[in-house]
Order: sequence, then C-alpha cells, then structure tokens
Amino acid sequence: MDYKETLLMPKTDFPMRGGLPNKEPQIQEKWNEQDLYHKILEKNAGKPTYILHDGPPYANGQIHMGHALNKVIKDFITRYKAMTGFNAPYVPGWDTHGLPIEQALTKKGVNRKEMSVAEFRELCKQFALEQVELQKADFKRLGVNGDWDKPYITLQEKFEAEQIRLFGDMVKKGYIYKGKKPVYWSPSSESSLAEAEIEYQDKVSPSIYVAFDTKDGQGKVDAGVKFVIWTTTPWTIPSNVAIAVNPALNYVQVKVDESSYIVAQALLDSVCEKVGWDKDAVVIEKEFKGTDLEYITTQHPFIDRESLVILGDHVTTDAGTGCVHTAPGHGEDDFIVAQKYDLPVISPLDDKGVFTAEAGEYEGIYYDKANKLITEKLTEVGALLKLEFFTHSYPHDWRTKKPVIFRATPQWFASINKVRQDILDAIEETEFKVDWGKTRIYNMIRDRGDWVISRQRAWGVPLPVFYAENGDIIMDEAVIEHVATLVEEHGSNVWYEREAKDLLPEGFTHAGSPNGEFTKETDIMDVWFDSGSSHRGVLEAREELSFPADLYFEGSDQYRGWFNSSITTAVATRGQSPYKKLLSHGFVMDGQGRKMSKSLGNTILPEKVVKQMGADIIRLWVMSVDYLADVRISDDILKQVSEVYRKIRNTFRFLLGNVNDFDPKNAVAYEDLAEVDRYMLNRLYDFVGHAHKHYENNDYLFIYQELQNFINVELSNFYLDYGKDILYIEAEDAPIRRSMQTVLYEILVSLTKVLAPVIPHTAEEIWGHTPHVTEESVHLTDMPETHEVDSQLVEKWERFLTIRDDVLKALEEARTEKTIGKSLEAKVTVYVENAEDRAILESMDNLHQLFITSQAVLTDKKAGTDYVSANVLVEKAEGEKCERCWNYSTELNDEHLCPRCAAVVAE
Repeated sequence: MDYKETLLMPKTDFPMRGGLPNKEPQIQEKWNEQDLYHKILEKNAGKPTYILHDGPPYANGQIHMGHALNKVIKDFITRYKAMTGFNAPYVPGWDTHGLPIEQALTKKGVNRKEMSVAEFRELCKQFALEQVELQKADFKRLGVNGDWDKPYITLQEKFEAEQIRLFGDMVKKGYIYKGKKPVYWSPSSESSLAEAEIEYQDKVSPSIYVAFDTKDGQGKVDAGVKFVIWTTTPWTIPSNVAIAVNPALNYVQVKVDESSYIVAQALLDSVCEKVGWDKDAVVIEKEFKGTDLEYITTQHPFIDRESLVILGDHVTTDAGTGCVHTAPGHGEDDFIVAQKYDLPVISPLDDKGVFTAEAGEYEGIYYDKANKLITEKLTEVGALLKLEFFTHSYPHDWRTKKPVIFRATPQWFASINKVRQDILDAIEETEFKVDWGKTRIYNMIRDRGDWVISRQRAWGVPLPVFYAENGDIIMDEAVIEHVATLVEEHGSNVWYEREAKDLLPEGFTHAGSPNGEFTKETDIMDVWFDSGSSHRGVLEAREELSFPADLYFEGSDQYRGWFNSSITTAVATRGQSPYKKLLSHGFVMDGQGRKMSKSLGNTILPEKVVKQMGADIIRLWVMSVDYLADVRISDDILKQVSEVYRKIRNTFRFLLGNVNDFDPKNAVAYEDLAEVDRYMLNRLYDFVGHAHKHYENNDYLFIYQELQNFINVELSNFYLDYGKDILYIEAEDAPIRRSMQTVLYEILVSLTKVLAPVIPHTAEEIWGHTPHVTEESVHLTDMPETHEVDSQLVEKWERFLTIRDDVLKALEEARTEKTIGKSLEAKVTVYVENAEDRAILESMDNLHQLFITSQAVLTDKKAGTDYVSANVLVEKAEGEKCERCWNYSTELNDEHLCPRCAAVVAE
C-alpha cells in the first residue's frame, strides 16, 4: 500500500515564487477599488491622531533611491500607527517653484524673452504638474499609502494664499525688512545667479599681501603695529570694513626691520616665504589668542575709514595670513560675520561691474581693470607687501562662461535675531532620536545670519510689497490680506497679469503717492519660504491634519533646509515648533560607499528595481539598513535582500500549508498546549513585543535582524523541522497536532500583521490565503497585542536547545562517518552532568521527536563523546523503518507500520 495518501502534507495555493513585478500592480488595483486609504481612516475615525507631515520633494525629474528610502520609511510609520489605534492620515506634497523648473524649460527650447512673465509662469506651472504626476506614479508603485488624489502642491492657490498670509504675520511682528546682501552676480549677464548657474573654470588672479596700521589697540596692541591681510581680489579693498581672525588660533606680533606685524602663528613661515622676510631675522615680540584681538581698530590704507578686527570661525590656516580682509558687500562669509558686528555693507558697483560714485576716484572703471590701479595705490601709500599672480579655480557664469563676482544688492530679509532665542527654546522642547540631530539644527539656528527671502526670478510666489511714488514701502496688513484673497481666487499669476493699482484694495491711498501711482515688487520668495510655510498651508488648512505635526522626517540635509525654514516661520508666527519630533535619514550610496552619479555609472533607479524584483524588495532593503547614517545599495546587496525575502516567503508558505485544515474556533487553550508549543508561543510574544518597541523607536533594522533570527533559528532550525513528524504523521484531530496548529496559526497571523507595514503587497497576498480571517485586508487589522512572556519557561527551553545543539553536532559527525544517513536512522544516548539539565531532559516525554531521531535515551554515565553541555553517543536505531513515518521501531506490524501509524491508518 502507498501510505503517502494517508499523510497530511501541506496544502496551499500560496505560490513559492513571488512574481512581485506582475502581482503588485494587481494588488494595488484592488486597494484602489476598495478605496483602502479611506477605509483605514474610517476604521480609526475618532481615535487619537498621529500626523506625519510630508516634506515636499522637488517636482523635477525621476525619483531616485533617496526618494524611495524617504517615502518607504514614512509608509512604515503611518501604516504601523494606523494598525495601533491611531488615525494616521498621510498627505503627500510637492515643492514646485524655483530655478530648476525655469532651467528645464530653457533646455526644452522655451525662449522666455518672447513672452510675458505671466505666460512663462503658466508654462512653468504646466511643467511642474506633469512632473508631479510622473513622481506620483513612482511613489504609488512603491506601495506608499496616502491621499494621492488630494496631495498638497506649493503652486496651489490655497497654499500660495496661506504663504502670503504667513508673510503678512511676519511683517506685522516686524520680522521682515529690506537690506543688502552679496549674491553671485554676473556682469556679463547683468543679473544675479543661483548656485546652480555657476560653473568653475581656471582663472589667473592677482595675489596681494597688504598691511593695515593699528589705530586703537585696546591696550593690547601698540598703535602702528600692522595687521597683514591677503586677498586675490584687490578691487574689493575699497569695500573693506573689517579684518577677521579666528578666535581659537594663536597669533604673533613679529618685528621685521623697523616695523611690527601680526599674523597667525601657524602661517608665519609661509608669510615669510611669500613676502620675502628673512625667517632667521624675524623676532616674535608678543603672542595673542584670536579672542584677544577682537574690537581693535585699524586704519584703511587709503580711505578715511576704520577697519574693525572681528572674530570669525571661517578663518583657517589653509592659506594667507590668518587675518582675513572682510568686505561684506562682496563675500558671503564676510557678510554673515559682519552682520554680528552691525558693520556697513559697501558695494560700489553697478549691474555691469563698473564702479559707482561711491568708489570715489575709481568711479567709471570696470572692476577687473581696477585691480591694477588699486594695487598701484597700495604701493604708493606703502601698504603693499607683495604682489604676484596665480592660477586657481574660480566661479563663472554657466551661460556666458565669464567670471562672476559677489555683489551686494537690495534683498528682502526675515530677521532671525529677533526670534533666535525663541527658536532655540522650541528646539529644546523638540524630541530627537539622535542627539547630533538636535546639536546640528541648534547650532545652525544659533549661528545663522538673517534669512534672505527674496529671489530675482520669475517662477515663484511674489513678495506682496508695493512702492509709493516717493519710494516708500507699502506692506500694510490690509493690503497683504487683499493680495492673499486675490491669489486664493486666481492663483499667484494674478500679480503678473494686473497692474499694481488693480492689486491694491479699492480706493487705496497713500501719502507717498499724491498722484495715485504705485509700483509692485518684482522679486519672488525663496522656495524654502514656500515649503517652510507648509505648516500653515497644509497642517492648519486641511481638516484631517493638525498643527503641530507629531513628526517631520527627511534627509539629513534638511537641518539647513526644510526643518530650519519650517521652525523659523512657525515660531515667528505661532510661537511654537511645527513638529513635536524630528527624525532624519542619511544619503544612499553605491555598494562601495560612493555617491551615485551618471559619470560613475553606479546609479540604481527604483523604477528599474521595481520592474525586475518588485517594490517589496526595495521596502525590505529599506528595513535592512541603518538609515540614520548613509546607506548602501548595489545589485549584490539587493540579491542578498531577495534571498531573505525568499526565506520569509517560504516560511509563510509552510505555515499556510500546515493550517489549511485548522479552524481557530478549535484552538487549544494556552494551559492545554504542549509545553514546546507554549514555549514557541512565548518566543512569538517576545518577538512581537520587541517589534512594537522597535516600530515605536523607528528602529526597523532591529526588526529585520530579529525577524531573521525568529524565522531561521526558532522556526526553521527547530520548531518547524521538529513539527513535521507531528503535522504530517499524526491523525488530523490528534491533540498534539491541534496544539501545534494553534501556535502555527497564531505565528502566521501575527507575523503577517507585523510585516504588513514593511512588505504590504506580500502581507496582503498571505492574508488572502489565510483561512478563517474576516477582514478584507490585512491593512484593516490591528497589530498583534503584546503579552507577558513566561521567562522561566523560555529559559528552560533555551537551555534544552543548547543541549540539543550538542546532539545535532553528534548526529552530523555520525553522518560524516557514515554511521547513519538521515537523523531518523539514529538512536542517541545522552548523558548530562548538571542536575538541572537532567531534570529538564527527564521532563520531556518525546525527546526522540525533539532530536528528530527514532530513539533517544538518558543514561547515568558517559557513553559517547563530550560536547559543550552533554555527552552523546550516536548509534544505528533499533528495529526497522516504518513505511509511513520513516521512524525506526522494534514493534512494526505486518504492514511495516509502527504502532502510532497503525492506529492512525486504522482510523
């Protein structure tokens, strides 16, 4: 007789192969038909909310792995919260204004000079919305659950209107003002440039060393002692207002011939060499710390102006003298450091790079030609110590290929000084997962200058500012609200489609405009002001959301970006941070830790991986990395993740196959379970408890590691292997089989739920094959509850498994020596010295099954080989092989069946 028909082999339609690239779109289609996103919200209606506010990616180009990492972790968070009793809406967003879109249209052949600004902006809008749709499709394909039909987009009328109202609130509180700041300026294009419009080329520049005489040494430095500066832009000397030294560096006053000079000690040898001082003849007269020199005044070499000695961390010993020529009108570092000392910003150049009347005798001279004249002037007054020429990398205009300069131009600012302490206090109240995140944003706010919020571009939200005939600035509360109302109705293009008088409230008058004439500001707001207003335009504006958000989560570059602009505008207008917790992730590198780039050919696109392997593989990869730091991805890494996925899938297939004839209504009560089943249930409880903790702490890598341990070690290597002799061989309703099925079913359902936020497509597929579940989607269920773990029971069985490891090692050696083939051909004799170990083994009546051997006996003395915890002898099993279960027995009947199998077959 063929006894195979009498075995209860696993039965399930759940396939071994994932086939994710084809299957996932079908599952997503089903979710769309079910309107799953809103069903999840309905399930949790009335429950506490959890708001993760989406930082908007820029709507330009295909999504990359950094986007995938970001969106998938957000999905882990919101899905988990939705399965633990929270109403967790997720509203995705997009950042849609700014230079890259203008550039993209230019590259497509759009000639903006042939159309009005309003027409060009309309083309920008259409392009941005096309990009949103492309990126949206990619994000949805990753399985990210959100309100994709109603995202927030920074070009939406309502968003723009709220941004303008936020600006109005900052105006009302006195935080907005107009001033000067240096920007990249291209004399050849006669316009300001953004960093993206800069390219570096070699340029020959003059290099000069100049002496500034001390005027007031504050009792530390004698009058006439000279501070030595170095610069490669002599034309900026007329704009000098300060000399910056590093507070932490050591400085020396040295005697050279009849004069005394101050330079950084670390650069003294270099200065001697460059300037031509005899190193051996130089005498050190005094030593100072950089901090000692603060507030000393020096005399400008040829202008009747003092130059203040100030402190700046940007001063280094890489080159020069350690005393840095500071012209706030012509350098960003100079400008930032000068702000702290309230120094004037002098920038006597026009749009073409020609000196204005403010430059005195150099009026009308092109800046580059002035280098020679100013160097001659320095020689004439005895201040020039050295002139030479050198070649270096210098910024150029990417269109004209001509050099650019830093030039201070009128700009709009948001005062940081007035709210700095309030922002720092708000940071102190914010929760951070890692301390360095807090330190990073705290130091950035502490050290930043005022925020330049204006840009000289076309595509953005206009600054709602008017000018009277006499130049007075008009930004009254009522005027700004009127503009916001117009924008909410017509969009921000209304600013460019109407004249200034038609944008002002009806009947508006101003003393500075006796003729009723007005002009409007042409600058737009910085795009960081756009996204930094999202707490107003989204969190406060949308009914399902609320302010402040529970979490902001973005890349680590956003401490200087969105995290920074958001807390600045929120504290300035609402007096509190827009987020309760801040979390960030690193960048995605290739397998060797290099930045991905087209030139290296090492880019991996999510779209390609999804098509080849499936979104759940990307999501499992996200779970497998320590996202707090930079992470790596490569084809090899993805193959390893695929192997882990295959193991997970096969484990679920085994679980599904072995509960196909089980109904949870017939589950065995906990106290009636076999002890080994109680142990495995407690191991599940332990895993689930840890998973909850790791989800709450956003530690997904730990879940990944513990999941593999649970599946590979606890299940595959022990419980499922041991269980085959029960599940396949025992009678269908045998108590020992139903006991084990009770636990297998619990493991199946609990693991599916725990993994649902991570591999949602696979979890849904498993749920569809799980018998007797009532919910239409695993995503409409709750996470498994936590249970107290019976630590005494777990300790007992962990000790048993240690002894079992010795038995398995002995069996492996016996197999190598050809004493046995399969482990069921063995009889093991075990001796343990420890009384507790012996008591553990004696308490188990099915040792042979637990060891997966046909016979197992305990003995009072050593009979075999010593291992770590036990002495084990392996022999050929006694008797013959049962035709049905393949265990060896001395009690086979005429049909070659052991007593157990004979009884089962007889039934």
